Amino acid sequence: VQLQASGGGLVQAGGSLRLSCAASGRTFSSRYAMGWFRQARGKEREFVTTCRWSGGCTYYADSVKGRFTTSRDNAKNTVYLQMNSLKPEDTAVYYCAAAPKSYPVIAGKDYDYWGQGTQVTVSS
Repeated sequence: VQLQASGGGLVQAGGSLRLSCAASGRTFSSRYAMGWFRQARGKEREFVTTCRWSGGCTYYADSVKGRFTTSRDNAKNTVYLQMNSLKPEDTAVYYCAAAPKSYPVIAGKDYDYWGQGTQVTVSS
C-alpha cells in the first residue's frame, strides 16, 4: 500500500494550493479513515483534518477551519486538500495518511499508512 502526496509548492499569502493524496496497492473502503497532517520545521506534527476515505469530512483543526476543505475522486482513489487563504504559518510539510479505523481518527499514532509528504511554503 502506498500513499503519494503531491501538489505542494511556493505561494504568496492569501493564495491557494490543492494537495492530492493518491492511494495505490489497494482501494480504501469506507471502513478507512484518512487524515492530513503537517509538520513545520522545528515543530511537532500537527493534525489538519480527518475524513472517511469514501468521503465526508467534518473534523478540521481550528487553525485551518473555514480555509481548508477536502474532496475525493473515487475513480482515481485520490483525496484532495484544497487550501485557500493561505498564511505564512501554514508553511510545513504536509502528509496524508490512512487508518483501518472508523472515522474520525485524529491522533497520528493511529494511522498505519503514510505518504512521503509534500512541502508547502507560504511567503508573506
